[in-house]
Amino acid sequence: MEPSSSTSCNGKKRKNICPTAHETAKRLKTGQEGDEAVECGCTSCSPRISVLPENLQQAITLKELTELLHYAALGKTGGIKQPSWCRLHHQRKVKGVNVVLVEGLTQSHFYKHYLPLRRLRTNYTTRVTFTPSSNNLASGIFRSELPKFDCSSVSQTDKENNALHKALKIHPVICRFGTERRGLTAYVLTQEEMIKRHYPVKGMPGFEEFVCTDSDDLVTDSSPLYGLDCEMCLTEKGYELARVSLVDSDGKCVLDDLVKPENRILNYLTKFSGITAAMLQPITTTLWDVRTKLRMLLPRDAVLVGHSINNDLVALKLIHQHVIDTSLLYRREFGQRFKLKVLAETVLKRQIQTEEKKGHNPIEDALAALELAQYFIKTGPRQVVELHLEELWGYTIVEESTDCVSAPAPSNRFSDILQTIGRSVAFLGKRSDVALDLSNQQWHNSDKQVLASFRGKTKCPFFSVLQFSSFSNQLKSFFPHKEQQHQKVCANLRDMCVVFAGPLPAGFSEKDVKRLFRCCGPVHKIKMLNTTVRVHAEVEFKLLEGALLALKTLNGLNVHGQSIKVQRPVYESMLDLDLTLDALMGDTLNTSRLYAVKLNPSMAESINISAKVNGYSKCSAVTPVQRANRLPPAKANGHCSETESTAAKQLSTTKSKLSEETLRDTFGHFGTVERILLPAKPGKHARHACIKFDSSEGKHVALSSYEDLWKEHYLICPSLTPLHLPSWVAMTTPMTSWEANVSAEDEERTHMHTSSQEQEMKLMMKKLDRRLGKLFRSLPDCTLSVVVLLGHTSSHGHLPGLCLMEVKQESAS
Repeated sequence: MEPSSSTSCNGKKRKNICPTAHETAKRLKTGQEGDEAVECGCTSCSPRISVLPENLQQAITLKELTELLHYAALGKTGGIKQPSWCRLHHQRKVKGVNVVLVEGLTQSHFYKHYLPLRRLRTNYTTRVTFTPSSNNLASGIFRSELPKFDCSSVSQTDKENNALHKALKIHPVICRFGTERRGLTAYVLTQEEMIKRHYPVKGMPGFEEFVCTDSDDLVTDSSPLYGLDCEMCLTEKGYELARVSLVDSDGKCVLDDLVKPENRILNYLTKFSGITAAMLQPITTTLWDVRTKLRMLLPRDAVLVGHSINNDLVALKLIHQHVIDTSLLYRREFGQRFKLKVLAETVLKRQIQTEEKKGHNPIEDALAALELAQYFIKTGPRQVVELHLEELWGYTIVEESTDCVSAPAPSNRFSDILQTIGRSVAFLGKRSDVALDLSNQQWHNSDKQVLASFRGKTKCPFFSVLQFSSFSNQLKSFFPHKEQQHQKVCANLRDMCVVFAGPLPAGFSEKDVKRLFRCCGPVHKIKMLNTTVRVHAEVEFKLLEGALLALKTLNGLNVHGQSIKVQRPVYESMLDLDLTLDALMGDTLNTSRLYAVKLNPSMAESINISAKVNGYSKCSAVTPVQRANRLPPAKANGHCSETESTAAKQLSTTKSKLSEETLRDTFGHFGTVERILLPAKPGKHARHACIKFDSSEGKHVALSSYEDLWKEHYLICPSLTPLHLPSWVAMTTPMTSWEANVSAEDEERTHMHTSSQEQEMKLMMKKLDRRLGKLFRSLPDCTLSVVVLLGHTSSHGHLPGLCLMEVKQESAS
């Protein structure tokens, strides 16, 4: 895996901004039919993960993480219950679990470097805040205890695997293909395997002049097998084709042609090829001719079989999608391969390539490769290994005596239970005290080595934990004082929610500023800037949407005869803010979400609305003629008149109330509302809401109807703040504050020009993102992939990490 795709956005303009009842009903019906179609398709049956709405904004700990891992690996068959905080749907179809632990990264790092982490944010559609721990997380996962596990309820396959001798469990054939007998499609090389082993693949460098066969994209277990073998001569340009033979599924030779090489022959290689100068003298058949014959002979769903068949395809300069390589079926340790002659003699009990014969017979070799593949498919990998273990692989199984050996006490440790039922377990990372047998651990000095080792495995372990620690080490070298670096990251994130406003009327207080700006969203902090000639204020919102609406709505507002300007701070870290906001807007978590606030009637009368910009409503600055006369008056010498005070009180009590019922009634016209989030303090009414439609279509219809919503005093914009965050600024605040000891000078230093460090950080993030992307692509389909940014702990406090989850679907890459 790309990640499971989100619902596409409709970019067409609509003539009728406010849909009629008939149109709405028609649209809803169509949407429901579409949903039913999805539910009936394969996608609905695939495993997937979702966080319960009531737990979405709650950080998880190691305990909650292991709940998920236990259920994903063992399921209800072992008596394990669904996790308390999330749901893993169709767990029975989960084929494996992979966990990546990234040291040194926090949730703040993820959103600070949101743009470079493109693969990470797109591959993983489920996120939840993670509470950092000072303990070894990898060891905590493996040594976690299961309260109760019923081994008698495991599947028959697991019981058979458990009964398999330990020596056979690590056999290269069993590790790659398992023990079950399967159809031929299980042994056809994937495109990734073909690329890795340098087979001719369309679009890959070096194969531009190769010709493709007319083959279907997919084959079945009933597709025909064809054995192929070629012989070559050495020419001035290297090895060139001299003979090609093809046999069908019944062993009948359907093609056997000699081929005239294009270039001058230096060596006929008669000892191996059987080709002589006399044989090729009258031949006029060219490479193009035999390729044309092959393309005509092969059905569209044909599967080519050969021994190291990549060499034959290169000689033919031919690309064929579906191949079985017998040298990779009968595997040996350490990547070594058996010769075709040895396999034919041992398995087929047939002599080929004997010394009496002058060179190889390609018909004979093609037939041998075909029959070896047919035998392997019919017999199954386990029986093939057991029947030919001594003859081919050179060792036998000796049963251990069980006399006087007492059965060990059953262990409830997670790693022990997995191995008891025959599930492979692995840890790859730096050397550390992990609660796992050393035989299941691989220690490496770098993330690059960890990734290469994992991707190089012949068969992916069922449960694996990978530890990436290089980033943490590099971070320490750049920032010896980690707290200072985290303060800088948090300051940059807070700046995304900050706007500067002014000049304000003389006597305007923090309370007045808050009353003005909270119409756009919850305000976290107000700082009056009195060092300037005129009064200005720094307004920090809790949410990204608040700052965005303030810019679109309040910039140019005339307050008591004073036109105010609302703008963002200008720091180096803010130069790409528009790109970050666009990416957050298009995030899979936000594709169908809408942010809405309802204005006080008095405030609504003071603001005008203009055109639609970039697909969402832009509330522009009012003209200088219009004034926010109904805003609370500014104080003169710290006081205001009795009339003015009464007006201010009336305004403050005229609050807009949001409820789920009114929001569903208002926004239900645009599409099916799936969920409404109304954040509010106990005993107080919510001032803003997050509305989730069942598809992005509803969101875009609502955005195109902004004028009608404005008439009801609603301000809307696409959601930006990820839903798992209670607020954007919340993740920038340590769970236990260390900032009390930070001086004003240190705080000012967070905005200093540090382009070299920022550039290094960006490159490190890109490298990490590439590695995580490669890892995700290498995972088998239906694997639960979990990436944990471990967060940061210190004596001063700790910053939360982030847990990203996704079940890789067949369409992911």
